[in-house]
Amino acid sequence: MLLPRAGGAARGWGGGCRPPLAALSEVLRLERSRRVGVVFPLQKLERCLAPGADTARFRLFQPGLAALQRAEALFRSGRDHAIDYVSSAVRMDHAPPPALPEVCFIGRSNVGKSSLIRALFSLSPEVEVRVSKTPGHTKKMNFFKVGKYFTLVDMPGYGYRAPQDFVEMVEAYLQERCNLKRTFLLVDGVVGLQKTDHTAVEMLEEFGIPYVMVLTKIDRASRGLLLKNVLEIQEFVKEKTQGCFPQLFLVSSLEFSGVHLLRCFVAHVTGNLPTVEAS
Repeated sequence: MLLPRAGGAARGWGGGCRPPLAALSEVLRLERSRRVGVVFPLQKLERCLAPGADTARFRLFQPGLAALQRAEALFRSGRDHAIDYVSSAVRMDHAPPPALPEVCFIGRSNVGKSSLIRALFSLSPEVEVRVSKTPGHTKKMNFFKVGKYFTLVDMPGYGYRAPQDFVEMVEAYLQERCNLKRTFLLVDGVVGLQKTDHTAVEMLEEFGIPYVMVLTKIDRASRGLLLKNVLEIQEFVKEKTQGCFPQLFLVSSLEFSGVHLLRCFVAHVTGNLPTVEAS
C-alpha cells in the first residue's frame, strides 16, 4: 500500500517529548520506500524472497491509512479519552473486572515486551510502563485501560528469572479471562523460537487461545538472519499450530518499525476497527 506524504514535524526524545516516528504524521514525511518499511516491515522483507515464492502470509493484514489513523487515535490520550495504568495482580481475584475487550502480551524475559508496550503508548507519555535492563523485571500482571475501548495486559516474562508462581498465574489468566480477545506472543527476532517459546505455544494451543506471534528487536538482526527466522516460524505456524494468526508481526521498539501496524491489529481484534479485513 502506498502511504501518502503528510506534514508535521517530529519532536526529539528529550524533555518528555515523544520519540521520532511515534506518530503517523512523522512517518508520512519519509520517502516512499522507508515509509512502507516502517509501517509494513514484513513487506520490506518480502522483497528478498526468491521469484515465485508464496507471499500470501506476508500480506494478510494490510489496513489502509484511515484504519491506521483510527488505531493511532485510540493510543493517543485526550481530555475525553484517558489511558491509564489500572492495577497489578498476581492472582485472578486481584485482577480488575473483565468489563472491556482485552489483549495480553507475553514472552521470554528480556524479549523486549515492556519496551514494545511503551512504544505502543508513546503518544501518551503520562502512561508509565516500567522498562528495565534486568531480565524478568515484570513480576505481576499489569493492566492498562485504553479509554472505554479495551484493556492491555503486560504479563510476566517466562524463562530466566520468571516469577516462582508464573505457570499458575498465567494459566489461570488464560483459562479464566472471558474477555481476552487475543494473546500477543513475543519472540526475539534475532534468535527465533526457543524451547521456552515452544512451551508457551503448546499452552496456548492446549487452551484454545487465539494468538499471534510478534518478532521483536528486528533492528538488531541482519536482513538475511531475519528472513531465515521469519520463514522458519511461518512454516512452524503453518504446520504445527491451529490458533495462531498466520501472519507474523515484525517490530522494532527503537526504530518504531511495525509499531503502527501492531496498534492497528490490536484495535482490530478488540472490535474497534470492524471494517478492516483480516483472518
